[in-house]
Amino acid sequence: MTPSLLMAVLASGFIYGITPGPGVLAVFGIGAARGRRAGAGFLCGHLLGDVVWCSTALIAIVGAREIGSTAFDVLGVLSGLYLFWLGLRAVRAKHSSAEAPQGPARQPFWHGILFGLTNPKAYPVAVATFTALLSSRAELLHWSMLPWLIVLSFVGGLIAYAILIGIVGARQVRTLYQRHELAITRLCGVMFIGFAINALAHALPGLVANKA
Repeated sequence: MTPSLLMAVLASGFIYGITPGPGVLAVFGIGAARGRRAGAGFLCGHLLGDVVWCSTALIAIVGAREIGSTAFDVLGVLSGLYLFWLGLRAVRAKHSSAEAPQGPARQPFWHGILFGLTNPKAYPVAVATFTALLSSRAELLHWSMLPWLIVLSFVGGLIAYAILIGIVGARQVRTLYQRHELAITRLCGVMFIGFAINALAHALPGLVANKA
């Protein structure tokens, strides 16, 4: 495994874990209401869902690569379009009370497990994020390295969660996050659009060449 592939997988796990979404909003709400320990418990439980969805996404990505370059390029185009759509929605987002951070949970750890495993957006976002960041190194992906890919994505997620745990207990952080939530969401939208362009730039030439 090359250093560039190693860093790409680590970055994918990190970005997937730290990007603002329902889980991040929930942990900020729980942390502010019950403290850093409760927030950490929620994230530890949520990590199980991340491992499941990231592992499934990596299996799909490596499987598409092993089937052939066309299948991987099609996955890259679909992932790029999905990320572009998510990014565009985030850039155009408006304030909404429907997505306010959650309050305290009686059992943060089990709440985190349930939350992580039942998030309907987890799998497509994982596939899209990993495909976008790994598309330029697709030729390096093989079944033999799948366990290491899963471990590296897990480490990237742990780093992201360690950062979140470090700041989640501070009420000032939650206040700052809520105050600038729209700007943060839009910034993440721009980032997703960038990932989408990267995925499409690597996938489309391959599809065009295959058709020719």
